[in-house]
Amino acid sequence: MSSPRRLRLAAIGCGSRTFIYFEQAAQLPDLYEIVAAADHNQARRAKARELSRNPQFREFYDDAAILAEPKLADIMIIATQDAYHFTHASTALRKGYDLLLEKPISTNLPEVLALDRLARELGRRVLVCHVLRYTPFYRKVKEIVASGALGRVVSFEATEGVEAWHQGHSFVRGHWSVTEKSTPMIIAKSCHDTDILSWLVDSPCEAVGSFGGIMHFRADQAPAGAPARCTDGCPVGETCLWNALRYLTDQKRWLDVIYDRAKTATDDEIRAWLRTSPWGRCVYHCDNTAVDHQTVNMTFASGATGTFTMTAFSQGRDLAIFGTKARLLAGERVQRLSGSEIVIEDHLTHAIQKVPVDLDPGGGHGGGDAGLIRMLHPEMCKPRSEDMESSLQKSVESHVMGFAAEEARRTGRVINLAEFRARMLAAHTG
Repeated sequence: MSSPRRLRLAAIGCGSRTFIYFEQAAQLPDLYEIVAAADHNQARRAKARELSRNPQFREFYDDAAILAEPKLADIMIIATQDAYHFTHASTALRKGYDLLLEKPISTNLPEVLALDRLARELGRRVLVCHVLRYTPFYRKVKEIVASGALGRVVSFEATEGVEAWHQGHSFVRGHWSVTEKSTPMIIAKSCHDTDILSWLVDSPCEAVGSFGGIMHFRADQAPAGAPARCTDGCPVGETCLWNALRYLTDQKRWLDVIYDRAKTATDDEIRAWLRTSPWGRCVYHCDNTAVDHQTVNMTFASGATGTFTMTAFSQGRDLAIFGTKARLLAGERVQRLSGSEIVIEDHLTHAIQKVPVDLDPGGGHGGGDAGLIRMLHPEMCKPRSEDMESSLQKSVESHVMGFAAEEARRTGRVINLAEFRARMLAAHTG
């Protein structure tokens, strides 16, 4: 049997996601060759070069420079900030690249639909980085549901606990804190979840309703005397969960993705940086508009219904699927209580089955990052793009669900997805 053709990889944006994908791809030299990357930051380009293990690796200052060159690779990784995804992805598609596109596809649904249409017109393959589909955990859940062991899926309950520090870091102080400048929380953080739930139910979502808002991270919840910045001497700093000075101690790992000198800077230098950085602000005195909790109700063409809750005040994901034969309980809480990631209870006998999962403790996103790169080669080599595991065409559905949920939350209305999608498509073409 002949060896598979190596696929050449390039990237626009040298942040944590590109570094993870380059690191994983470099461990599979029979499948991939990492050839180029673009980023304004020279230190990040240098790190990408190091991870590539390729002496011929080429560096570019920005997207314009790398896309001005003749086609350099088979696959372009788009891992820039959300607001640039559509521009970078559409330009790369027209240049002839297939894409590994970091989620979200875009910050608004009309652009998501336009990119899908462009990829179809050009015959390009686009794999969206919905890494949860590639985790051993969710693949086992999918296998159980598809086997019929639960009977017909009637309903589900799913929860994503963002984790309190993560919420403060990313969605109060950080890049996704102001929805109007980035992406709604339900898309930025939870399009993974709408994608997984759509995949598990295996039926089109027809309508959504949603409620949520900012309950905690606002000025009226601030402790008495809390200053605008944690570096200004907060009276409750020693007991505050979100004290920015924790970037110097037990939360130092978070600096790696926001401060280029995180590993070499002294504590005094980091303190000086926090005095002017967005990440030094008190979480109760920020300009954040991203919600800290949201619940989405969904109904599907099969008749199944489900609820999804995103909350800053829990950690990890939990899932319950209720079928006509049995119920499945899975995730963080089940693991803590039973020692097993997945438990199935039969309705007739009440027998409880603990299902083993071969977890990848060394892989990010529960093994999903490594799983995505392992599957990228066979996915990109499939004859039809629509057969891909998380093709752009399939990933559009999760984004329609998410953007419709955000409209439902803002308006207090139940949103029909077919009507919503048609309206958004008309908004772009009109």
